[in-house]
Amino acid sequence: MDLPFKVRALRGPQSEAAISVATSGLLPIAGAKSGPSAGDEESAPIALVWGDDGGAVLGLTDGAVTVRPIGRDAVEGLTAAETPRGALPGSRRVLAGALSAYLTGRARAPDGGDAAAVLTIRERQPMAVSTDPKPVPVATVTVPAGGEAVFAPLRPRLLRLAGRPALLAATLSGAESGGLVLIGRPDGQAAWSVTARTPPQPGPPLKIAGIADFAGSGGVQAATISARGLLQLWNLTPEKIEPAGEAPGYAAGEGDADLAVTVPAAGPAELVLPVAGRAEIALVQAKGSLHERLRVPLPAPATTGIVALGEGAALRLLVGLADGRIAVIAPDGGKP
Repeated sequence: MDLPFKVRALRGPQSEAAISVATSGLLPIAGAKSGPSAGDEESAPIALVWGDDGGAVLGLTDGAVTVRPIGRDAVEGLTAAETPRGALPGSRRVLAGALSAYLTGRARAPDGGDAAAVLTIRERQPMAVSTDPKPVPVATVTVPAGGEAVFAPLRPRLLRLAGRPALLAATLSGAESGGLVLIGRPDGQAAWSVTARTPPQPGPPLKIAGIADFAGSGGVQAATISARGLLQLWNLTPEKIEPAGEAPGYAAGEGDADLAVTVPAAGPAELVLPVAGRAEIALVQAKGSLHERLRVPLPAPATTGIVALGEGAALRLLVGLADGRIAVIAPDGGKP
């Protein structure tokens, strides 16, 4: 894809940046899903890219990716809310209806890097209809990771388990160990708390790659990638996080870039992620066992992110490359 600038950041449909563009009135965009039920992340049918010399909104029309340039100042204004006041510097919050969550309480990770002491959860409260302007009441709580653990500087994820919203976040518990914690509100309780955690394992942190019914079992699974390139699948219930399979040979990427995306498929959802040490991406399925349906070579390694627009034969994958370009891939045929 030809863009008049080198891309250094890429945000997908479920990012706050894309939602901000879709609801700002800056461009005529239809199909934004705003105000969903708590636990169902908001989305918009666009992606946002930017670099030092400009930005662009990427959409999809009849299988073709469209480009609408926007100024760098507009990009900075639209992405400012990604890191709320008091949040861990450089981190991003996650939104789902009345709920939002972000990392706060700057702490030192066991390896000397940045970490967060707590996860802050904010929830807009219902209010009576009135002609007088009043601020919307918001309930705010903070949840520590528990024990000696701290939160890794990676975006948490909102999801829904047993009909209730929950959060999944990565933790660090030693110089060479990390894990996951599930945060929810058990039946009959109003307070948020850690309801399940994984045992610490080597190679921190575990980067959350996606959450879906990857196995086609009717349940919810989380896919993670470790710093050592191990893809792991976890079964999630309100009280348990249980391992459900693993496969080596994938890349987690640097920092909090979204280098994996979940895409709908004819069967269970697929996971798209980079192959370790190679300029390739893989489409991975988990029905039966973790296996690759397809590998796609790239002109340069994926570093900035991977985004999915559309579905079915019209699905297009946008991959941010190390050389500042965006690769457009039609995995199931058609002209990209």
